[in-house]
Amino acid sequence: MGSSEQPEPPPQGEPKKFDPSFRGPISKRSCTDIICCLIFFFAIIGYCIVGIVAWTHGDPRKVVYPTNSRGEFCGQLGGPNEHKPFLFYFNILKCANPLVLLEFQCPTTQTCVSECPKSFESFISSYALLNVKPEKWRYYIQFCKPGFNDSTKRPVQVFTDGDCPAFLTPSKPFAGRCFPDLETVKGVVKVGNMTAFKDANGGSVNATEMLEAAKGANIVREARMVAMKIFEDYTKSWYWILIGMSITLVVSLLFVILLRFIAAFMVWLTILLVIAVLGYGIYHCYMEYTQLKGIPGSDVTIKDLGFQTDLRVYLHLRQTWLAFMIILAILEVIIILMLIFLRKRILIAIALLKEASRAVGRIMSTLAYPIITFLLLLVCVAYWGVTAVFLSTSGEAVYKVVANETSCKEYNMKTCNPNTFNVSNTTRQCPEAQCLFAFYGGESYYHRYLILFQFYNVFLFFWLTNFVIALGQVTLAGAFASYYWAFNKPADLPTFPVFSSMGRALRYHTGSLAFGSLLLAIVQVIRVLLEYIDQKVKGAKNKVAQFILSCLKCCFWCLEKFLKFLNRNAYIMIAIYGKSFCASARDAFFLLMRNIIRVIVLDKVTDFLLFLGKLLIVGGVGVLGFFFFTNRISMFEDRAPALNYYWIPLLTLIVGSYFVAHGFFSVYGMCVDTLFLCFLEDLERNDGTTERPYFMSKALLKILKKKNE
Repeated sequence: MGSSEQPEPPPQGEPKKFDPSFRGPISKRSCTDIICCLIFFFAIIGYCIVGIVAWTHGDPRKVVYPTNSRGEFCGQLGGPNEHKPFLFYFNILKCANPLVLLEFQCPTTQTCVSECPKSFESFISSYALLNVKPEKWRYYIQFCKPGFNDSTKRPVQVFTDGDCPAFLTPSKPFAGRCFPDLETVKGVVKVGNMTAFKDANGGSVNATEMLEAAKGANIVREARMVAMKIFEDYTKSWYWILIGMSITLVVSLLFVILLRFIAAFMVWLTILLVIAVLGYGIYHCYMEYTQLKGIPGSDVTIKDLGFQTDLRVYLHLRQTWLAFMIILAILEVIIILMLIFLRKRILIAIALLKEASRAVGRIMSTLAYPIITFLLLLVCVAYWGVTAVFLSTSGEAVYKVVANETSCKEYNMKTCNPNTFNVSNTTRQCPEAQCLFAFYGGESYYHRYLILFQFYNVFLFFWLTNFVIALGQVTLAGAFASYYWAFNKPADLPTFPVFSSMGRALRYHTGSLAFGSLLLAIVQVIRVLLEYIDQKVKGAKNKVAQFILSCLKCCFWCLEKFLKFLNRNAYIMIAIYGKSFCASARDAFFLLMRNIIRVIVLDKVTDFLLFLGKLLIVGGVGVLGFFFFTNRISMFEDRAPALNYYWIPLLTLIVGSYFVAHGFFSVYGMCVDTLFLCFLEDLERNDGTTERPYFMSKALLKILKKKNE
């Protein structure tokens, strides 16, 4: 009796079989990944609840206006600190703690004062001279906790209870807060003309150490005038920035339209122009480098110069232009070498671009879809930002009863309300009891788990933004797939392919999109946590821990890139076949693995060409903006605004132009990826016979030396 063994399927999966009923995105489909859809739905409800609770407890004014450790505003009319407009930190060195970013509160006692300290003072010296110079004591205690005036309390106990700061340093007010008056004299950091002073433990604190530990305060102080000048530049140049971005919009649209008709010419023109732009950049850097030769101070290195808030200083260094020239030369060589080795494949990529341009031309509404994605992302970012601010400002002052531990033990250290304490039952039972401030934060369940709410806010932000991007990808993929699998174009195209595709995605595949975006959000949150841990480890200077963290950061960066690639192709398969996320990801991955050479050569060469087009548009607008803002265009020399830092509006223009161009080219990129997967399936499903004709364009058939009978 013989036995027949079934052949094992190939590791890359079975090729697609011919299906005479298949005509693109299937209409008969069912809901996928329902469990993840329900989890996503309840997660959004929870996110809304967190936002409502945060908006109820938070007070965003605390971000702008200074508040003391009790949560009271400094200088508020009608408040207890009406005549104390400045906020004083007991130990500003603790403001470098990362918790400041989460709670908008330095982990040190803060009190409202009428003026900032003007000289060096020590609590121990003021206490020792209490009877000789009582005015020093009266001056010092205004920087202690409100109501403190106990001259009988020993300094050690005062520091233990946190009643007063150990020392005062000369400070200047900025944004309602007292910051140390740090300055550098001939390379030596000083505070009030002193380089060192005594701390609470009798040790010496160097002014340089204080500068390093309190960089935030020093940077804020130095950046004051810079921020004012930047704001002034924006008021003078904002309309020119909008004009430049409008030019980018028009040029991007023209580029897409021209690509439909003369793809080959536009591709080769793009390549030559990018090479020319980089060549001019190299020439310009060389000319600047040679012109600075012999000029005093131009040979100073960037390392010796250090960080300067006025970045124009670096443009007077020869080393700066040499670095720019080397970077541009390397880019030029890399691009030329890639073109030499891939020149034969560029023709195939051009045919794929022509097909993509025809698809976009037939479905012009796809060019407007990035606006929907942008608006949805804007809502996600705004909701996350507002919720984060309200969560971070949700702390409140907590007061405790201080009473005799023997006669009033049951009331001691209980939470109390200072406004109603005098008429409460506690004062009747314990007349000597007091309601004193204990700490700032809160004791409710909400305040206890506030850090978890912050984490939940960040996690849902990543999840929602990835979901919005996924929705855009699957919507565009469904529209372009319906174009490719329409045998008679455009007669067989659906009436509203974009809205039909979006409707299918939301009705049947919300769970699949949520599942794919969840995986990506988890990896992204882990990367954020690794960055936070890395910052903590850097302070400890543990080389082993830093090496391990660097490896983990690299691994998760690679994992995120792989997941983005896998998700993108999985969404294309979801848009076409309507399967679950895992099944679609498997089918897409195996399809790509069965055609790995084509994936590497064709798809990536096409991506590279689209990148060159984006680089050309953004680079061209950037060069135009550079010449305009530096008054090098004689025609507009009188109209160009006089700026303090021309690179501020220039950088804004370049970044804005990039996002505008990216919106157009992302549609094209998604079209190319979708058509490429459909092209690979077309080769597997069909053979060009009358019963199994190819759906690809005649140009692709000609390049591949295939034809339909």
